[in-house]
Amino acid sequence: MEYFSVAEGRKLSGLRLVLTANVPGPWGESAKAIFAARNVPYAAVAQVAMEANDDLFAWTGYRNAPIAILDDEPPLTGWLDIVMLAERLGSGPSLLPEAGRDRALCIGFSNEICGRGGLGWERRIPILEKVYGNAPLSDDAPPRQHEVLRQYGYSRTAVAAASVRMANILTALAAQLGSQAAAGSDYLVGDRLSVLDIHWACFSNMFSPLPRDVNPMPDYLWPLYSELPDAVAAALDPALLKHRDRIYNRHIGLPLDYQETSSQSRGRL
Repeated sequence: MEYFSVAEGRKLSGLRLVLTANVPGPWGESAKAIFAARNVPYAAVAQVAMEANDDLFAWTGYRNAPIAILDDEPPLTGWLDIVMLAERLGSGPSLLPEAGRDRALCIGFSNEICGRGGLGWERRIPILEKVYGNAPLSDDAPPRQHEVLRQYGYSRTAVAAASVRMANILTALAAQLGSQAAAGSDYLVGDRLSVLDIHWACFSNMFSPLPRDVNPMPDYLWPLYSELPDAVAAALDPALLKHRDRIYNRHIGLPLDYQETSSQSRGRL
């Protein structure tokens, strides 16, 4: 993928989408897939994982990705704000169901995946512990490490609770998928693609990564994403992964495209 630097992105008009370069961050991958499904073009701007990103903060007030910035409108970071922007700007079939109950299910389940305390949030907590070792909040840890861990809700108590929460969400998703299959639908809600299908497909990579030939993740990410707590592994129904594969092959497309190309790295390095 070709990324603009933050300095370059600030000079552009139209939609800029700040993404974490070189890793398949599930919030960013979801935003990319949603804008693509709604035929919304954007310029990708690079953010660097786990770094201060001071230039990005000076521009947007945020250090993390994704961030959607349309012309002079306020930057958007929330998953639902990004969905609604895609709905506003895009063309073709909506990614939100028309029927009220289906729409509520779609948004509610997507929040269980993307929102604070949701599947991605809880998955990140034990990953942080693996990254930072047995004493991630030690007094001699770098200040940025403390800032990141506090921001993402890390604590020993949170680690213990994360597996239960993830297992509950995965079990609910599997039940929803089974109900839909019994009704003759290939999708998690309704009878066509929705943001829920996209969100699950993109976030599933944190639980069972797509193969290396279509997913060129850095080596350090593979064990972090593929090694699951026992309760979470037991709750990950194979049917959910088959659904993920179907959504990628039918709608999103493979291989994943997030590695930075050399032609655009000049602005950051």
